Amino acid sequence: MNIGFDLDKVFIDTPPFIPKSFIDKLYKKRDNGVLLYRIPGPIGQVVRKITHLYIFRPQIKENIDFLHVFPKDKNNLYLISGRFKFLENKTKKIIEKYHFTEIFDDMYFNFANEQPHFFKNRIIKKLKLDCFIDDDLSLLNYIARNNPKIKFFWLTNHSGKAPRLPNIHAISKLPETLNQSIA
Repeated sequence: MNIGFDLDKVFIDTPPFIPKSFIDKLYKKRDNGVLLYRIPGPIGQVVRKITHLYIFRPQIKENIDFLHVFPKDKNNLYLISGRFKFLENKTKKIIEKYHFTEIFDDMYFNFANEQPHFFKNRIIKKLKLDCFIDDDLSLLNYIARNNPKIKFFWLTNHSGKAPRLPNIHAISKLPETLNQSIA
């Protein structure tokens, strides 16, 4: 089974005391219902670089530990992050600090500054993933619409929003899918 994972809020936590809504405002906007991400301006980039120091981005240990016991003989694990180029150095330090090269078969980063949903959609198709895990429901709705045979798992449901497509599942359904592939 080919399985893809996002990085932030899946394996790397958000900075403490900074609301998710504030982080989203730095990157994401909706214009007439179209999903758009933007690279922050110079001040926003400085703020983001500071908040992306690994001391402010602790690992989500239970998720990383899960991958260490995951049967790798039957599965390929991929990290697919929409992080922009201005975070490349911070991202490389986090990857090194948490030993992600030992966990994933390959890693893909959006250092060419594509729209993150276009980037992830392209990589997901290239890798022929069976499932993908992300925390961004707007992004998942876009990608799932373009990939109806792939199972997508939404990590967070704090917003009260519901997925709009039948191939987006709650993260609680992931073990069931994985058990089917292992059996």
